[in-house]
Amino acid sequence: MVRMTETQPPTGIRPIDDADALAFARDVARIAAANKTEDVVILDLRGLSSLADYFVLGTGTSERQMHAVLDRIRRHARSVARRPLNVAEPPSASWLLADYVDVIVHLFDAEHRSYYDLDGLWGDAPRVSWDAQDAAGPVASEDVEQ
Repeated sequence: MVRMTETQPPTGIRPIDDADALAFARDVARIAAANKTEDVVILDLRGLSSLADYFVLGTGTSERQMHAVLDRIRRHARSVARRPLNVAEPPSASWLLADYVDVIVHLFDAEHRSYYDLDGLWGDAPRVSWDAQDAAGPVASEDVEQ
């Protein structure tokens, strides 16, 4: 039997630091924006909540577009050795969610983004700057039908 210590994470799980979580959140924001997601925001929840370190919020233009964006985010996550803890992606969706533990992605349609108002609910959370044109992050977009 292997005894776990603070310096020995379980097999297959790598420790994640703040810089890695922030970089992933920015990558997710860039992917969403590059694929026609509107009003993309990163909220820094560190020190405000134990739910996650960052929320990435975005407004989709259609169900199909939102599902396509979430798929691109999943592919990027796999490429950087991240797996979601949970994904809420019903076929008929007004709110898609992917929980990467330290980063939670919320994709809404416009009506539900306004109704649930996570931006306002977490109004004390600082907004993190990110640049959609930053070459350091993945911004490859593909044609997404609306």
